[in-house]
Amino acid sequence: MAKEWTLLVLCGILGTGFSEKPSWFGNISTSLFKSPGDILIGGLFPINELTSELSKRVKPDDLECNSISTYGLSLALAMKFCLDEINSKPNLLPGITLGFESYDTCMQPAVVMRPVLQLLTRESTEELDVACNYTDYKPRVIAIIGPNSSELVPVIGKLIGFFLMPLISYGATSDMFSDKETFPSFMRTVPSDRWQVVAMVQLLKVFGWNWVSVVGSDDEYGQKGQQQFSSMANEESICVAYQGLIPVYSDSEQAVNEILNHIVDAKVGVVVVFSTPKPAREFFIQVIKRNMTAVWVASTAWALNDIVSTLPGISSIGTVLGFADITRPLDLFTSYIRELFTKMEETQIPQEPDTEISPLDNPCPRCSYLSQANVSMVEMSVVQRSAFSVYTAVYCVAYALHDLLGCNATQCALNPRTDNVYPWQLLRSLQNVSVDFEGVKFMFDKEGNPNFGYDVMQWNFNDSTVHFDIIGYHYQNLTINKNNIKWHTINGKVPMSTCSSDCGIGQVRRVKGFHSCCFDCIDCKEGTFLNNSDDIQCKSCPAGQWSTLRSTSCVYPIYTFLDWSNYESVGLILGGILVLASNVWIGALFFMHRGTPLVKTAGGPLSGLMLLSLAGACISLVLFLGQPGDIVCRLQQPLSAFFPTVALSVILTISLQIVCITEFPEKSSDHLENMRGRGSLFVILGCCGVQAGLCGWYAQEAPSLTQYVASLEVTYVKTFLRCPVEPMLNFGLMLGFNVVLALVSFMATFMALKPPGQYNLARDITISTLSYCVMWVMFIPIYTSLNDKDKSIAQVGVSLLSNIGLVVTYFLPKCHLLVKHPELNTDDHFRTFLEGVPPTPPEES
Repeated sequence: MAKEWTLLVLCGILGTGFSEKPSWFGNISTSLFKSPGDILIGGLFPINELTSELSKRVKPDDLECNSISTYGLSLALAMKFCLDEINSKPNLLPGITLGFESYDTCMQPAVVMRPVLQLLTRESTEELDVACNYTDYKPRVIAIIGPNSSELVPVIGKLIGFFLMPLISYGATSDMFSDKETFPSFMRTVPSDRWQVVAMVQLLKVFGWNWVSVVGSDDEYGQKGQQQFSSMANEESICVAYQGLIPVYSDSEQAVNEILNHIVDAKVGVVVVFSTPKPAREFFIQVIKRNMTAVWVASTAWALNDIVSTLPGISSIGTVLGFADITRPLDLFTSYIRELFTKMEETQIPQEPDTEISPLDNPCPRCSYLSQANVSMVEMSVVQRSAFSVYTAVYCVAYALHDLLGCNATQCALNPRTDNVYPWQLLRSLQNVSVDFEGVKFMFDKEGNPNFGYDVMQWNFNDSTVHFDIIGYHYQNLTINKNNIKWHTINGKVPMSTCSSDCGIGQVRRVKGFHSCCFDCIDCKEGTFLNNSDDIQCKSCPAGQWSTLRSTSCVYPIYTFLDWSNYESVGLILGGILVLASNVWIGALFFMHRGTPLVKTAGGPLSGLMLLSLAGACISLVLFLGQPGDIVCRLQQPLSAFFPTVALSVILTISLQIVCITEFPEKSSDHLENMRGRGSLFVILGCCGVQAGLCGWYAQEAPSLTQYVASLEVTYVKTFLRCPVEPMLNFGLMLGFNVVLALVSFMATFMALKPPGQYNLARDITISTLSYCVMWVMFIPIYTSLNDKDKSIAQVGVSLLSNIGLVVTYFLPKCHLLVKHPELNTDDHFRTFLEGVPPTPPEES
């Protein structure tokens, strides 16, 4: 982009860098506003300023423009410079000389009509013909350069458009002139205000300013610019807190003060000023008086104008960011003017200026006194930029004539001295002209607008002087170097201008009042989300997804489980290892003493079955760890319930033997052997069969993990997933059956008499079954009050505790006897339980 806009160093700047003046400088004419030629080009420039009051106008000519505008005069001289340069080029229009006639517009619609009518008169006459067909009408000039103001184009544009005479403005930026049905011959070398509005809105968005005021001058330029800005700002969610218009043709002080009051009340930090220079000056005079500070966004009309930038105290208003048409300096222009004024100074004849002469003959009688001292007027930044636009417009006409006349480097196919060349023919050539300015092509689009944009400027204050520094550029898109901006604020940081602070992620705006930029921020609740900051309400999550507070999207839930590396899992694994180690040690000890009275009393081979079942119960608990699956969940609860049933059924058989011995002593010796053999087997198989049936029923009725997860109502983003414990009735029956076995064993032994001088086997069973019952009864209320994760941990923990309780209370006393008192491992010490001899109650003394 930067390469593209190095453009515009036009081919007229060929003398750059040479110390010697171009040879054609010797042919400069001192006639400032008219020059003869084979083809004439008209010029409309604000050479003078209005010095009379419009309100007192009675006659059409009651207008006085007697104050020279150095800005407008400089632009008129830029056109003269350009045409002199073109005429010096032998290969652009060989054998053809371009002349010109420049007139004063006085920046007034009532004044501009006279020179326009003059320019439309028939060639070489002072008459404006009335005809039925103007196709062959050949007016005085073939094209008009100007005017500089959008205020004047509606007055003359339609009239000139009737003749299809090219009207190429170097300063009228209103977008309404892009309408080719209304202004068919209008073209310009400055961008349309539509693009300026786009650039302004993009500038506001870059810095996050969405609460602004916009002030315009009460004329065509300001009104249209304000309307376009407000419309586009609204489309980009930028709120215009206040809009005001500065009077142009009446006293503005009271109106400006009202505007400033509204700006203060709106509490905005950024004000867009879309105004022509004079209303902008009146506006900032009051701003300075009030000592107001803000960020002022300047339109091209006043951004570089010295009548605003040289106001006393202007440095106190804050930060000014403005837009200026992209341009490059005309290096020969200043040298040309110096040479021109030197010649004028040498040929001056002291005389009083003739104030009675018609403005059409001499728009600036006092200009004959121009001298070297006046050269500085063309060196101002605003003049250089506008002069470049004039320069471009004239060169486009010259190149279009080059194409229209069929010229090559040595001659032209058509000769305007003998061949008729009409403005409407030139208009077609201009619409297709493509001028190569040092490698970059300049052209008009179908609406007559140029193919380039703006420089973004900042006003930097140095004492009483304002420097205009380029901080970026805009052509279709805005490019800003934020590091080059010096913010004239207290802390030197980017100022804020928002009605409400931006909502955070996952917050929806609830508008308050009439402006969409003023709002409260409401958090999106769980189960809702906001993925577009422009949405006015949070959206509900789709089925199967959920979100947390202030979410921008919904997600499928994440399921956690008792991972092997969790602290809880490690603790349970260590507990299981402890139980297994105990079982192995006890099993080994019992195996070493197999056949001894103690081992026979403890159940003999059945004690080994009991130890194996307890080990199996311990191992089955690993199904609670790791990621669950359909098969794991089918086996988890049945196995954890079935293995303890085996151990408890063994204890039950021994308890029944004790009941037989203590309650039926006369028959115990006859039936004890059967009870220890087939009877025990039948009891164990019966108990295990019942539990197996309960477990099978549970597995049949319980849903698979896949079905369970699919049926869950998702109201979470992350949760613990355990195997479904459903139906609860079946789950309770499995655990309850084991408790019933333990309870029956407890009731069968807790009243049994202790054999005097013998081992008390009933005591071991009573304590072990009691501990088992207590643990699982306490488990019920604890289990129901826990969350899913803690329920799994609690069930595994209680299972381990109940298993180790059985091992400690039933087997440990026997192991103690085997290890510490092996001499007691005799038939006499276990006679009651081995032979079925009932215990003798101790004699009372």
